Amino acid sequence: MLVLALDTATPACSVAVVDVQPGPAAGDPALEVLAAASAVDARRHGELLAPSIAEVTARAGIALTDLAAVVAGIGPGPFTSLRVGVVTASALADALGIGVHGVCSLDGIAAGRPGRPGRVAAVTDARRREVFWAVYDEGGRIAGPEVNRPDEALAAMSELGVTEIVGEGVEIYPAVFPPQLSAVDKTRAGAPAGTTAGGRAYPDPGQLARLAAPAILAGHRPPPPTPLYLRRPDATPPRPPAAAGAGGGAARS
Repeated sequence: MLVLALDTATPACSVAVVDVQPGPAAGDPALEVLAAASAVDARRHGELLAPSIAEVTARAGIALTDLAAVVAGIGPGPFTSLRVGVVTASALADALGIGVHGVCSLDGIAAGRPGRPGRVAAVTDARRREVFWAVYDEGGRIAGPEVNRPDEALAAMSELGVTEIVGEGVEIYPAVFPPQLSAVDKTRAGAPAGTTAGGRAYPDPGQLARLAAPAILAGHRPPPPTPLYLRRPDATPPRPPAAAGAGGGAARS
């Protein structure tokens, strides 16, 4: 089954075409990334996503109508960039009459660690001097996603016994996150599913597809994905102007 996976929850705009097939063991699907593209530009997701989709489908030698499902990273992430990916994935799936599967973007950073002991935290930039984070063990996510100041996030991670930290947040706040726990390799962003060397700075669309694979293979059609904004957007509707004479002042004659 051919799947288009994408994520725009971080400065990276990442897309991949993945062939998802049942694996030799139940719950262990076989995946092959046929084509992938990733560009890091926090202000151009709206410009980069559609051309990236066209690029990876052309390189994979498929048409959009060959897709069986779409997988989208649903954050957490900044409102505008995250919305670009979720809305595009939803619109594309609706036009093709296929399902769109939402996966936490932090899962796509921490995934791909089979058999590695300890607990890992995925940390990304939430702006406003805050980070998005979640914690994982060998069985999956055990805490988060949350948004906190970096020092607050580190304190929570320490209580949970985190032994490794991945994601762009460790580079943005090197004075907060201990170097001995940090493992980030930007060259792995968009790497094929199953990559375990180094830590990812950004979500891997191949891993997002892997996480959604059991539901895709089972033929599930999930409801529309709900973005994980975790807080209210910066932009709000303007308030109506105050009525003349409001505030108890005496009206002039």
